[in-house]
Amino acid sequence: MLEFLDFELDDAVAWRIDGKVTEDEMEQALGALRETIDRCGHVSVYQEVVSIGGVEWDAIEEKMEFLREYGVRHFRRIAVVTDKRWMQTVIGWEDRLFRSVDMRAFSTEERERARNFLAYGDDPAASGDPS
Repeated sequence: MLEFLDFELDDAVAWRIDGKVTEDEMEQALGALRETIDRCGHVSVYQEVVSIGGVEWDAIEEKMEFLREYGVRHFRRIAVVTDKRWMQTVIGWEDRLFRSVDMRAFSTEERERARNFLAYGDDPAASGDPS
């Protein structure tokens, strides 16, 4: 399930994932990203991951189509809030791979730091890659 969260930043889209992500939920998330990119020229993402119970195949296809259309150049910052160590490690790798996007992982106790990271930028104390 993907649930949108209220967020104070005009150029940010925020959601919580808990369980399986459906095609409809992915379409809504991608629509919010498109709208923000069209309005601001860029977007930041705040994502809380409680659990991932999979993603419907059609949802993956929707995301791939979005990436073909927009790429990653419009993404400014991505904050992923989770206590899953494997996800924190993956975010650290993705931050190195996608150099144009600043990605950071935060524990659930660091929610406020994640919000500050999206608002103000660099946060050298971020948990990042825990390895």
